[in-house]
Amino acid sequence: MSEKTISYNDFLKIDIRVGTILKAENFPEARKPAFKVWIDFGADFGIRKTSAQITVHYNIEDLPGRQVMGVVNFPAKQIGPFMSECLLLGFSDENGDIILAAPLSDVPDGGRMH
Repeated sequence: MSEKTISYNDFLKIDIRVGTILKAENFPEARKPAFKVWIDFGADFGIRKTSAQITVHYNIEDLPGRQVMGVVNFPAKQIGPFMSECLLLGFSDENGDIILAAPLSDVPDGGRMH
């Protein structure tokens, strides 16, 4: 059981959308190994960028075209010299390395998680 219960209305405040990764670059200035990632969240949200510590399970050249899930309504956050505009969602494996959350089938970019 969860330590803290929230209402459904609290959940609805978190805007989780699907998007397609357009490009990814190495982020050598990051404290921990990370990529800079640009995601297309559709016409209503556009392209958002973020830093993602996903270097263990993903090769930079394999990321473009992959659909992912992200929070699009957090405030922008400065990460070193890079401004993060969304939060990619994922789960830790047994070693604490991140595996991205994604839909099982292709869905339109910008679709909201229900």
